[in-house]
Amino acid sequence: MTNAQSPNDLTRGDLYARLDQLPLAAVRRFQRRLRKARSAGALAQISKDMDAQARKVAAIDEHVPAITYPDSLPVSQQREKIMELVRDNQVVIIAGETGSGKTTQIPKMLLDLGRGRRGLIGHTQPRRIAARTVAERIADELGQDIGESVGYAIRFDDRVSATTAVKLMTDGILLAEMQRDRYLNAYDTIIIDEAHERSLNIDFLLGYLKKLLPHRPDLKVIITSATIDPERFAAHFADKDGTPAPIIEVSGRTYPVEIRYRPLETEVTSKKGDTKVVDIDMLDGLVSALKELMTEGDGDILCFFASERDIRDAMEVIEKQRWRNVEVTPLFGRLSNAEQHRVFSPHSGRRIVLATNIAETSLTVPGIHYVVDTGLARISRYSTRTKVQRLPIEEISQASANQRSGRSGRIADGIAIRLYSEDNFNSRPEFTDPEILRTNLASVILQMINLRLGDIAEFPFVQSPDKKAVRDGLMLLHELGAITDKEERDLPVLTPVGRDIARIPVDPRMARMLVEANRLGVLADVTVIVAAMTIQDVRERPLEFQAQADQAHARFKDKTSDFLAALNLWDYIKDARDELSGNAFRKRMKKEFLHYMRIREWFDLVGQLREAQKQLGWTNLRHADAGERDPMSVHQSLLTGLLSNIGARDGNSKEFKGARGTRFMVFPGSVLAKKPPEFVMAAELVETSRLWARDVAAIDPAWVEKVAADLLKHSYSEPFWSTKRAAPMVHQKSMLYGVTVVADRRVPYHRVDMEAARTMFIRHALIGNEWNAHHTFLKHNAQLLEEASAIEEKVRRRGLVVDEDALFDFYDARIPDNIGTGRHFDTWWKKKRHHEPDFLDFDPAKLIDDIGADSSEAAFPDKWRQGSINYDLQYKFEPGDPLDGVTVLIPVPLLAGLEDTDFDWLVPGVREELVTELIRSLPKALRKTVVPAPEFAARAMDKLVPFESPMAEQLAEILRSFGGHGINASDFQPDALPEHLKMTFASVDRRGTITDHDKSLAELKKRRAGQITSSVAKATKKAETDSVTEWTADTLGAVPETVTTKIEGNDVDAFPALEATKDGVRVKVFPTKAAADASMVTATLAMLMRQISVSAPQMIKGLPLRQRVAVDKYPHGGAAGLVEDARIAAIRDLMFTHGGPVRTPEEFDTLLSKVKPEVPGAVRRAVVGIAGGVAEYINIAAELEKWSGPAIDDIKAQMAFLLPKNAITIHGMEHLQHLPRYLSAVQVRLEEMNRDPDRDADRQAVIAEVKAYLDAKLARLPKGAARSKAVKEILWRIEELRVSLFAQRLGTSKPVSPRRIEKMVDKL
Repeated sequence: MTNAQSPNDLTRGDLYARLDQLPLAAVRRFQRRLRKARSAGALAQISKDMDAQARKVAAIDEHVPAITYPDSLPVSQQREKIMELVRDNQVVIIAGETGSGKTTQIPKMLLDLGRGRRGLIGHTQPRRIAARTVAERIADELGQDIGESVGYAIRFDDRVSATTAVKLMTDGILLAEMQRDRYLNAYDTIIIDEAHERSLNIDFLLGYLKKLLPHRPDLKVIITSATIDPERFAAHFADKDGTPAPIIEVSGRTYPVEIRYRPLETEVTSKKGDTKVVDIDMLDGLVSALKELMTEGDGDILCFFASERDIRDAMEVIEKQRWRNVEVTPLFGRLSNAEQHRVFSPHSGRRIVLATNIAETSLTVPGIHYVVDTGLARISRYSTRTKVQRLPIEEISQASANQRSGRSGRIADGIAIRLYSEDNFNSRPEFTDPEILRTNLASVILQMINLRLGDIAEFPFVQSPDKKAVRDGLMLLHELGAITDKEERDLPVLTPVGRDIARIPVDPRMARMLVEANRLGVLADVTVIVAAMTIQDVRERPLEFQAQADQAHARFKDKTSDFLAALNLWDYIKDARDELSGNAFRKRMKKEFLHYMRIREWFDLVGQLREAQKQLGWTNLRHADAGERDPMSVHQSLLTGLLSNIGARDGNSKEFKGARGTRFMVFPGSVLAKKPPEFVMAAELVETSRLWARDVAAIDPAWVEKVAADLLKHSYSEPFWSTKRAAPMVHQKSMLYGVTVVADRRVPYHRVDMEAARTMFIRHALIGNEWNAHHTFLKHNAQLLEEASAIEEKVRRRGLVVDEDALFDFYDARIPDNIGTGRHFDTWWKKKRHHEPDFLDFDPAKLIDDIGADSSEAAFPDKWRQGSINYDLQYKFEPGDPLDGVTVLIPVPLLAGLEDTDFDWLVPGVREELVTELIRSLPKALRKTVVPAPEFAARAMDKLVPFESPMAEQLAEILRSFGGHGINASDFQPDALPEHLKMTFASVDRRGTITDHDKSLAELKKRRAGQITSSVAKATKKAETDSVTEWTADTLGAVPETVTTKIEGNDVDAFPALEATKDGVRVKVFPTKAAADASMVTATLAMLMRQISVSAPQMIKGLPLRQRVAVDKYPHGGAAGLVEDARIAAIRDLMFTHGGPVRTPEEFDTLLSKVKPEVPGAVRRAVVGIAGGVAEYINIAAELEKWSGPAIDDIKAQMAFLLPKNAITIHGMEHLQHLPRYLSAVQVRLEEMNRDPDRDADRQAVIAEVKAYLDAKLARLPKGAARSKAVKEILWRIEELRVSLFAQRLGTSKPVSPRRIEKMVDKL
């Protein structure tokens, strides 16, 4: 507003005309205000505010000094042309080599053009140090301090004032400002310097500016680049007509460079005269090149290598050459500042610098006359398959090779030797791939989404990234939780976490860690770690002091985490900085191999990150304030950004299975490398010689499951029913990008597949009864099914009861679709049963089809009655099963009393089949008369009277009446019957569980004898007594023959008897009468023996001398043994002679009085009767010791049978009275054996055949048959046969022959 104008005279048009005098950033704001202004007062206030803004523009203009240009710089010579192009074009490409002065002079030219007044001249640099140093250089040339006309802004360090016209900054700062100033209204000119580096940020800026320029016609864009493909930039900024942006090239201050190609190969001539190409080792080629260059003159040599290892190998080789006045200096990024500065320090003699591609563009090494180029470099590439940033060694591009060779032409004419051929050079790509084509695009995509720049595929990049790279960037953002699964207008949508990540000026992964740390309350610690991960390691390892450095740094290590080691190091440095002065602190850090400048950078970055956190409103720093540390929360926070970098150990090896099929090992520098944990996460996975995990920590896989729940891929297998949970379960395996996080977990199946879970619930819980529920309908239905199934077992036919599918259909039609577990069912049924209690009850009529057979109780009774006891019957239809058919269930205590009678009749329901099969078992000759068997069986059924007599006898008689001549009961073969037509006997315990079973009741009783006795003893314990030494009316009294007790609800007879004990007798109850009678005999005999004795000398007194000597030599205890044997036999025989065992004390006394007087005489008679035979036995036994052979073995076996221990008791005198004759026959055999041994062998063969016939028969009989009286009689008849064969003249007591004995055997 002029002095002549009053506020009332202002018009909206006047104020609009003044907009061109205001800062660009304020124009839009004033335009909005002017549109809304309605009163003169409002216009006056707007005019006043415009005056204030105009003064700002004037202040900037006043501070711009007079500008001069150094004539020595090539760019100064083209100043007019450059300024003209800038004035006439919106975009200008300035291509100039290093040293042309474009970086410092272009901003001054723009100031000369009047730029930088209404908006800043933004000047971007790829590196922070470059932004700062360039700003200082321009300010120095203008004769000002930083912050006046020239300022800079790098991450968290802003040196821009109100008078600043030129703002140097990193490209990252400009990207961050886009979030607040989408149209970059704060700037009237943007300079993108070093654009040829094609970093990710530069490419994004170029694309953004391309999209912005149509909306900002006032904005000027200057692209400065080395002479590397400037045409690409010109084409990128072409106008609507396709005319590329103008390019102006500015030469640099360089000298010509001679290129020499020395490929690592040579031709060798063989002895035959042939030539072949042989490869040369790279180090040998290097030495040859160095020697060649040394002959050219003085000057330093710069050698380029791919890796630090190559540099160390080269140092060793060069030092072995022992060249005089030659200093070898390494140069690579991991070197300490001091070691890097050695390259720039003055020196005498020649210096050979061995460098990686850091010396290609980033640093200018002074004094270089010559270059040796191996043609290789480590190029950072992102693998879209493994999601790993790789550092493979590759051949460099032609542009990089020219950059390397150009280093030798900075101070004089230079020579560059390339250790590869010219053809190889020409075949290489012209330019190195820009970073956008070989890195992850997550950060760029995040900013694009945040800035709402539209479809990524349509964004005008200089070179569009591969679709896979874009997809991977989106996947990473999804992994970080920065974007949702849903889209708006086909574009990704940021989550609240994503919006926070976009506002933090660090890598998205790092930002995600900070977001989680704020949530978990460990922001302070994680900020320190994130800052450490962002900068170069502060720990130095100088080549010559590696061991000392490792020792100094060992105290900071943590056994489980390299990240906690960083916190330990931070704590130490922080304490040392607080304790020491600046100089002392610097010295200590140097002494302990800690990089002072990097430490400063670390602390600055932490402070700057915390300042940014405050701007976000984060104040959760309680752990820092309280001095606490929560390692688990720290690692969980870090894990949110490192989910792609987890790994599970492969067995006991040191290798890990990583995400997406990768395999890696922990980097040897980590404390976890020697003893790796089961699960790790890594700050980065870098592929060099192999894939290495750097900066790792042990993690719990449960953290992964918690943090990455939405990213896990679950697979399910082997669903199963859990009775305990009343629910179907399934085995779950959870994986994150192919890494197994949960190997095997059981989870409810209904959460995975409700339909399948419902099916399992119905089949297992409702149909299979695998549910411990107490619903009435379940019991009702189970009972109906059991009754229906029992009919199938009885009539032996499957398919009568409806199948499981029919039952499933019944429940499926009634139960809702959302019922998958017992809990679900209970909730539904609780309401449903009140309205329809029988809704789930089966209909009995629909459970069984028409069976067409009698299944009544009469045909298939449930009980078998014998005496007063009812035994349960069980039916089973399962051929091959031991219990197939009818089984009688016998409680063990009742087993002894069950008699094997009438069971051959089975039950009425199978009796006709039984009769049929018995007829079929007849021998063929008899069976012919009663065929067809089923017809005769049906006729016989009407005439059979069950249980009147054995079935075989009745059936044989009936069949004979039908014309079946010659059929007897013994002709049937019950053993040939099908197994289900034989009654099975099974013992059951008190719970009804079958403990044993057999088709033979006798065999079952035998196996269960001990258990039977024990069971009966428990039931009749009151009837038993303790042992007494004397049986009287007062001690044991009379012993009854039976006692009745209740067992399993039945009245059962048990049998008491006396049982002999060590020092007396007691009453014991036995399950069977036979066992009781046997015990009674033994006990009575024992009591008699205790009270009846004889004198052995008196018993042998008066025997002839020969017999007396023989008795003394009796093989079983001498004379005393013989007399004792006779005493026992005499008492036993006399006891039975006088009535046998007795059951009262009085009867025993009477028995004793009768037996005792007769015992001595009976013993004397037995001794006298056997003494002669004993004499013969002793003589023959002595003679047999001189013989050997089969016949002698047979005689020894015969004598062992004739006179065993307790011979009188075992054999009795009725047989032993013939002992002398048997022994005489042995003597005759021995005499004749010498004369005719063959005849003796024939006779012995007859005896062997008879004995074999007997053994064969006994093998078919029950085991106890060998002890029967009939078998013993046969054995004595064989002794008579021996006499008949070997000494016929002695005669036999009975007629005997092999055939007679075989007939006796047949009758067994």
